[in-house]
Amino acid sequence: MHLGSATYETPVFLAPMSGITDQPFRRVVCQYGVDVVVSEMIASAGVVDDHRLSRERAMWSGEEGLRVVQLAGCRADIMARAAAMNQDDGADVIDINMGCPVKKVVGGSAGSALMRDEELALSLIRAVVDAVDIPVTLKMRTGWDLDQRNAPTLAARAEAAGVAMITVHGRTRCQFYDGHADWDFIAQVKDAVDIPVIANGDVIDPDDGKTMLAQSGADGVMIGRGAFGRPWFPAQVRHYLATGERLPDPGLTQQRDTVLAHYQAILDHYGPGRGLRIARKHINRYLERLGVAREDRRGVLRLGDSSAVVDRITELYDLAISSKAA
Repeated sequence: MHLGSATYETPVFLAPMSGITDQPFRRVVCQYGVDVVVSEMIASAGVVDDHRLSRERAMWSGEEGLRVVQLAGCRADIMARAAAMNQDDGADVIDINMGCPVKKVVGGSAGSALMRDEELALSLIRAVVDAVDIPVTLKMRTGWDLDQRNAPTLAARAEAAGVAMITVHGRTRCQFYDGHADWDFIAQVKDAVDIPVIANGDVIDPDDGKTMLAQSGADGVMIGRGAFGRPWFPAQVRHYLATGERLPDPGLTQQRDTVLAHYQAILDHYGPGRGLRIARKHINRYLERLGVAREDRRGVLRLGDSSAVVDRITELYDLAISSKAA
């Protein structure tokens, strides 16, 4: 498949996750290996109004590859202006968010709420496509609820309006993240369009990626929560799909070094005070995957000095390394 100037066999994408897939996290995932990373969801109004948070979320580095910026909103004129501004700033692809289930976003008639109003959704899509010269893609859910799973219809209309690729998370908005993603239903979206379709939802093991592709017929895989706390996971899925070989997790020493480098990158990106707070969710997830008890994780998160955090993370990983060697 083609996206922008790039060509992929069976691409693996890092999903946009608010508060997670910022520049430091995208960079560490890219260092292990992934085909495409997508920015966090960015409010189109924030782009137009030049809000600090919107600027931060759109920051990109040379090592992140194709620059895919995801925008959310409910006004066609604002979405178009935000898309054009990001194109001027160097974006390679604009992705429209019609999948976010969060109440604050849906309450503003954005995100997955747009799947309840196809005419409004199409007006946004047309406005963005007309505003830029770069590919426009769309991320959606299967529908609003189980009685209104209109993703195939909306995908076909989006293709006719000029969208270059569709990503489908295999749940409705009302399911949030409950149950299991319906990979079979994504096949209906694939059958409805001729453009590439990327499947998303519940890939937590390399075998899941293979099964998802088989059931959905999709052209690629998007990984979200499966990568949180293990930025090497998209590379493992990518290698498995290409070769059939399962890559082991990095050794604990390499994992420790990855965590510490990621932590320092967060501090550098946001500044020491704010960075220390933002890093907590990442540190908690890394340590949870390491098997560190909740109270010990909380002890790390309560530390107010970055050097003390580094020392404690090092101590916990070194303890796990020693236990494994014993």
